[in-house]
Amino acid sequence: MLVDSRLYHVWKPSLHEVAAGTLDIHQEGLSYQMLAHDRGFTFVYGEMTALDAGAKRLTVAPVIAGGDGEEVLPERAIEYGSLVISVGSTSNYFGVPGARENTISLNATEDAERFRLRLLRLLAQAERDKESGDGRSGLDIVIIGGGATGVELAAELREASGVYAAYGFNKLQVKRDVRITLLEGAPRILAPLPEKVSGAALRLLDQRAIRVVTDCRVTAIEKHQVSDNAGHVYPADMCVWAAGIRAPEFLSSLGLPTNKGGQIEVDGHLAVKGVPGVYALGDCAACIDGKGKPVPPRAQAAHQQADYLVKTFMNMASGYPPQKHPYVYRDYGSLVSIGHQTTVGSLMGSLRGVSWFVEGFMARMMYLSLHLMHHKAILGSVRTGTMALARFLIRRTTPLVKLH
Repeated sequence: MLVDSRLYHVWKPSLHEVAAGTLDIHQEGLSYQMLAHDRGFTFVYGEMTALDAGAKRLTVAPVIAGGDGEEVLPERAIEYGSLVISVGSTSNYFGVPGARENTISLNATEDAERFRLRLLRLLAQAERDKESGDGRSGLDIVIIGGGATGVELAAELREASGVYAAYGFNKLQVKRDVRITLLEGAPRILAPLPEKVSGAALRLLDQRAIRVVTDCRVTAIEKHQVSDNAGHVYPADMCVWAAGIRAPEFLSSLGLPTNKGGQIEVDGHLAVKGVPGVYALGDCAACIDGKGKPVPPRAQAAHQQADYLVKTFMNMASGYPPQKHPYVYRDYGSLVSIGHQTTVGSLMGSLRGVSWFVEGFMARMMYLSLHLMHHKAILGSVRTGTMALARFLIRRTTPLVKLH
């Protein structure tokens, strides 16, 4: 049984494309109801709000219609034998004044859609200003956080701006009038990745006329500007927060052990400490693996942990004891998309400390293959996987910009 507060699954790295308007969310989303039918599980629509670990029961909130407030589904109580909590993460604003109120974070499809619609409105306003000659020309977009999300969004926004004329924005000159600034607190962007990857990404962003400011500590965010600790002020018609994550706040109300970041504390077997029958994986889990190292909040870690728990539950279902060896995280490298044409990254070898730098067409093909592998893992069957592959290749090789 799958419990989720949304009806569709979206590969999270696609959210920056949805936000920029270069990907239609209706083509990317996979219906949980459809997947439940095809893959043989039960889908329960609603948000988990409470847990009674002693009774092995969780509570799912009622679902309310957006327009008239009518209750679509009532509150429900669900009993379980084993429970896996994998609710991901949300934004960590680190107490920066105005960050929560004046920024958009790309954590979910509704965030990306809100960004896209606001971008369209501001572009239309900038076009009117250019025509009338009144006001400051153009549009300033500030992205706070030079990790993969921030870098990919900056590149995607620039790529999307190349087709603004198709929507009647004929007065806007892209590189001059749509100004994109990326602010990063570390000495370089993509700080967790090798310096060669960071350098290549910086060069590609510079080629796209994207301003990058490193060693920048944001101290305040107001409606139309961002300030840093050096006294610099950055104009901002739109501001995106991509500077950090934390576990969802509701986890601390479930009676489970959590750390300072709100993550659920689990042992090396991904079992919640002191709570029989409950497990956690992904960004919401504070896990020290079998080698004594903290597991980073990365997609590949969640994927590996899911595979580990599958084997655990298969053993339990067959009457065998749980796995003897704890989970061990393996870093297979990272790929960062710089628009639809270029990708940079590093691939980790089987020998410790060995990595290969990849860039350009080959890296782009690897990035697309990751997306395809993700869809194939979810869709499962050859027939549906092939159909998804065909749709995927069509939309990746033809322009798709939907700003309305």
